[in-house]
Amino acid sequence: MKLLECKTTLLNKDKIKSRFVYYSLKRIFDCVAALTGIVILSPLMVIIALLIKLEDHGPVFYKQFRVGKNGKVFKMYKFRSMVVNADQLFEKLKDQNEISGAMFKIKNDPRVTKIGHFIREHSLDELPQLINVVRGDMSLVGPRPPLPSEVKQYTDYDKQRLYVVPGCTGLWQATKRNDVGFDEMVNLDIKYIKHASLNYDFWIIIKTIKIMFLPNESY
Repeated sequence: MKLLECKTTLLNKDKIKSRFVYYSLKRIFDCVAALTGIVILSPLMVIIALLIKLEDHGPVFYKQFRVGKNGKVFKMYKFRSMVVNADQLFEKLKDQNEISGAMFKIKNDPRVTKIGHFIREHSLDELPQLINVVRGDMSLVGPRPPLPSEVKQYTDYDKQRLYVVPGCTGLWQATKRNDVGFDEMVNLDIKYIKHASLNYDFWIIIKTIKIMFLPNESY
């Protein structure tokens, strides 16, 4: 009942657009923090790249089309954490989805490599997304960017996630992660959009950094 009541409440898109000062400051912070992160974390990223290459000699990066603000499609970068032919193997695994709704997740995904399991557990596979942040496709904090195939299944309520720039991390990733299903994830994203502020963003970033050292059952 609580979920049904929540789904009847829609965000005010015009109010979101009117928050020019907040989103301008957020963009400046994103650029400075992302560029700083790339410089500071470059030695770690080189090590991760070498380990991925040494494990199976495949590509270091994985590029995938995702949907951003207002439905804009962009190419998102990640460290490759799965076998090279992971996309081709998806058809054989899609019936094993462990999360309800327009999202695919299975805990013991056989496509994940040994290095992939470690970098996923500590959210290190997401580091190349700092490039997307600099480019403006993503923000440090925001809703998870969905796949085009996922968006095709969205209701009008779900599409509210696309009112803002997607993030490398967000309220869902920093708190519940895989403990909740798709509908709960959408509710967390909409809660974030409603209450977004620089203080809220900093809090989520700090929570995310803690998770990198003390993983929260991510997969």
